[in-house]
Amino acid sequence: MYRNIVDFAMTTPGWLHTLAEVGTDAGLFLFAALFVVAFLRAWRRPARDLALVIAGPVGIVIAYVLSEVLKTFIREDRPCRGGIATLVACPPLDDWSFPSNHSVIAAGAAATLVLVWRALAWTVLPLAVLMAFSRVFVGVHYLHDVLAGFLMGLILAPLFALLVVGALTPAVRLVRTRLSPR
Repeated sequence: MYRNIVDFAMTTPGWLHTLAEVGTDAGLFLFAALFVVAFLRAWRRPARDLALVIAGPVGIVIAYVLSEVLKTFIREDRPCRGGIATLVACPPLDDWSFPSNHSVIAAGAAATLVLVWRALAWTVLPLAVLMAFSRVFVGVHYLHDVLAGFLMGLILAPLFALLVVGALTPAVRLVRTRLSPR
């Protein structure tokens, strides 16, 4: 499957190559901007809502760290090291393939954004799928790397965010009382 996707990618126009290469990172910046907007929306809402917006990135970071740890144990070599022509240069030798960290972050960001702003689901979830798939399209991950990373982010990031929100809510209340005029 990987080879079919990469071979197909090589036949597509250059603009699509560029879009696939920068699309994942650009999508992550878009998700970051959406977190800022979600923060502003939640500022006047109940403390738990604001705490959940803050907990979202915390959950994503924890899921990412777990994927990094998993990579060091599994140590799956990148598929692009097999002499296959790919759209982008292959990452360094010590940068393992399974699971895809980009997929963990994209799916984690989408899932935690949906927790705080459900109306975004129709936008952020398909975007996360495209961002994850782009890692196979450009040739740096196998499909199973991306699927595993996506599932990790989709499940773990919101789970950790929900676990952290209870501790953050009192802190949000405290900050609000200190910032409010007396």
